[in-house]
Amino acid sequence: MKIGELTQKYISDLSNLYDTEEARVMFNLAAEYVLQLSPTKLRMQSGVSLLLNDYQQLLLILEDLKSGKPIQHLTGEAHFYGSVFKVNENVLIPRPETEELVDWIINKVGQIKTSDFQILDIGTGSGCIPITLKKYLPDSKVSTLDVSAKAIAVAKENAEQMKQEVNFIEADILTYRDDQKYDVVVSNPPYIRLLEQKDMHKNVLIFEPHLALFVSDEDPLIFYKAIADFAFDSLKENGLLFFEINEYLGRETLEMLKSKGFNTIELRKDMQGKDRMIMATKTSIY
Repeated sequence: MKIGELTQKYISDLSNLYDTEEARVMFNLAAEYVLQLSPTKLRMQSGVSLLLNDYQQLLLILEDLKSGKPIQHLTGEAHFYGSVFKVNENVLIPRPETEELVDWIINKVGQIKTSDFQILDIGTGSGCIPITLKKYLPDSKVSTLDVSAKAIAVAKENAEQMKQEVNFIEADILTYRDDQKYDVVVSNPPYIRLLEQKDMHKNVLIFEPHLALFVSDEDPLIFYKAIADFAFDSLKENGLLFFEINEYLGRETLEMLKSKGFNTIELRKDMQGKDRMIMATKTSIY
């Protein structure tokens, strides 16, 4: 079978789960993993016949995709901000909106000239946030915290693979405190309400860790409140708090931060026009 023909088979067989462009992305990621070809080269070689072994491997991936399993779990890797991160069922698959948050932090911090710059990420997951921040802000000292030992193990492996020095802390932010003062605290905590599950893709519901996804309908900002309290105590003067947020709770998150003492707050939309990230500055009013 030719590459272009298999692309169309992916699109047809996955039509119950993904639209045409999403299915095409699935094929591109599978083909990049199996054939070591970029999407551009795939298009250029659409008329090339596949070797039998490659064809069989891509068919096996297609069968797993039809069950709803994420392509990143099949390849064991996810692309994030120009790097490739190991992922598995113990960590969230990095999302494009998180790339936007990281880009905001890198650009903002790049404007600040200071020594002994300290960054804390809360909710390590795959390590995509802290490792990327360390890579692009190499003079910073980056720490990251997660309650899951399994997630930290994945992130440590990614940090070692990318040769980035990150300090890992296994702890629960609902109870964690330390004496370190930080210039930046960043978090992409669990924020999806249980009532939103009905609108979610089954590959997320079945295959990604619920611990990193869901909060109760009654107190959806539980982690944001705890992190805001921690950050207000632990940030230096003019320190910055960054959150990725629930698109439906932007105003509620903003008002919560005001109530916690943050008086300079920016709510920003992602590329899809959704309220998705917030920056709050700890500044004295006196």
